[in-house]
Amino acid sequence: MLVSATEMLKKAVEGHYAVGQFNINNLEWTKAILATAQELNSPVILGVSEGAGKYMTGFKTVSAMVKAMIEEMNITVPVALHLDHGTYDGCYKCIKAGFSSIMFDGSHYAIEENVEKTKELVKVAHAMGLSIEAEVGSIGGEEDGVIGMGECADPNECKMIADLGVDFLAAGIGNIHGKYPANWQGLSFETLAAVKEKVGDLPLVLHGGTGIPADMIKKAIDLGVAKINVNTECQLSFADATRKYVEAGKDLEGKGFDPRKLLAPGAEAIKATVKEKMELFGSVGKA
Repeated sequence: MLVSATEMLKKAVEGHYAVGQFNINNLEWTKAILATAQELNSPVILGVSEGAGKYMTGFKTVSAMVKAMIEEMNITVPVALHLDHGTYDGCYKCIKAGFSSIMFDGSHYAIEENVEKTKELVKVAHAMGLSIEAEVGSIGGEEDGVIGMGECADPNECKMIADLGVDFLAAGIGNIHGKYPANWQGLSFETLAAVKEKVGDLPLVLHGGTGIPADMIKKAIDLGVAKINVNTECQLSFADATRKYVEAGKDLEGKGFDPRKLLAPGAEAIKATVKEKMELFGSVGKA
């Protein structure tokens, strides 16, 4: 069931758990994540970066694929199709393509421009029944060519964006895209608590969920994080399982080279990763 992310995240805040956003890159990714969500009776958010959307030939293709798979697989749990780190133009493309949720990442703009563009997109998204995420502060590391230094968000700026009517907010608290370096300082719970005090019950988003220790994840959820993004960990588990399959020579046995067989171990690895995260986030049985 394709829905906006608004209600599922409101319930997450009330229930003190988080909904996972798992990024999709192709049919195998999407199928594995949807199947796991249905099996665990968990709400789920399918994240699509602009780069992944382009790789899959465009947002219309992604939207059509997801809607068809929900129907063909008889998925009854709430599913949101969400643009991840969207540009201003990308948001409009996803609205037209039939996404149920968008993220406008205006964190690299001056706060005045971030406010101006976010305000406009909130009005448009809500008129179409979509949920919208905004960002203040930057997420460290690189994703789709966007490089962030990992600056912690200013709680006052977070309130300015929250007051525009966004449905959930990504606030930089020292989190990083990709693998975390050995000298990572950890999440700034002081910043998170200060942001929470300013924005009240607005669901908060933790990007860069891969590699954050379980105790930090749970503490972040206790402090108001209701959406946690995972991408790199699925990529790593998929790559590891595929490598083992090939190195064991399985692709040379019979018709082991058939893509349906070649990609199967990776897809199963994604399922295992998604299950592990949903259990950690507390969203199992919450659909």
